[in-house]
Amino acid sequence: MKNRLRVIPYRMTARSEQVGEIPEGVELIQAPRLWERTRGAGVTVAILDTGCDADHPDLAERIVGGRNFTDDDGGNPEIYEDYNGHGTHVAGTIAAVRNGSGVTGVAPEADLLILKVLNGEGSGEYDWIIGGIDYAVQQGVDIISMSLGGPEDVPALHEAIRRAVDANILVICAAGNEGDSDESTNEFGYPGYYNEVISVGSVNLARQASEFSNTNNEVDLVAPGEGILSAYLGRGYASLSGTSMATPHVSGAMALIKVIANESFGRSLTEPELYAQLVRRTVPLGTSPYFEGNGLLYLTALEELKRVFGPEETARILNKH
Repeated sequence: MKNRLRVIPYRMTARSEQVGEIPEGVELIQAPRLWERTRGAGVTVAILDTGCDADHPDLAERIVGGRNFTDDDGGNPEIYEDYNGHGTHVAGTIAAVRNGSGVTGVAPEADLLILKVLNGEGSGEYDWIIGGIDYAVQQGVDIISMSLGGPEDVPALHEAIRRAVDANILVICAAGNEGDSDESTNEFGYPGYYNEVISVGSVNLARQASEFSNTNNEVDLVAPGEGILSAYLGRGYASLSGTSMATPHVSGAMALIKVIANESFGRSLTEPELYAQLVRRTVPLGTSPYFEGNGLLYLTALEELKRVFGPEETARILNKH
């Protein structure tokens, strides 16, 4: 296959050499409220992207392995260095360590498997993506995060995603940045439009719809995607915007949800059951479901409902949905 996928287009708004904070997007989805219960330890997230700056001080201790599927570095499978910046930024949002400096990710103790399927130009062949998905399945990861896409529905890619979901892996994808601010029109990007994936749209830090975010009937939820501060090349930091930036918020959140839900039920939940737990941790924004799906990722939504309505009424409310 010579057709190609690319990183979902994104925009850089700022770069910095030193920061020391929990990013606003991580705060907005209420991730720090869950850290007393779990920080994602024991969960492995495979990031299919442009690689990662494996020496970044916020990421080095979270990376448990990686593989290169691209033509960078002569196709050497052992070198998964990031020459673009996109993959490093995504990795930081998911699992940057909480070490008193730099940034902190949504699940700061989750493990990261770096699968480089896009080259330094941010471009990748479908065979590279499919190879990365199948490798993630072989490695037994819990979550696959893909902030990439293209306009074509390629059956072999769809089948690879089905294999991952059949293996009980949560596959989380960016909805795409071809939006036109019109909720009545549809924009389609793949793999984000496949029903089997969790498709993520974007809002800004004021919880308003991002005008670039794709709208269609397969968007599952939205997360912060504008002005998102995270790790970047050169051991630095950058603020980027795009559904690429919203997606890792959900990937990190699923690491936290998986630990909490499995402990609560006393067993390992299936992929559909974990998706249901994610949906229960969203709040509606009042826009079209074609934009927001089930609403904004809000990890303490269940606790807020119980506080306001009590456990029994909360159960009735949730059972209605």
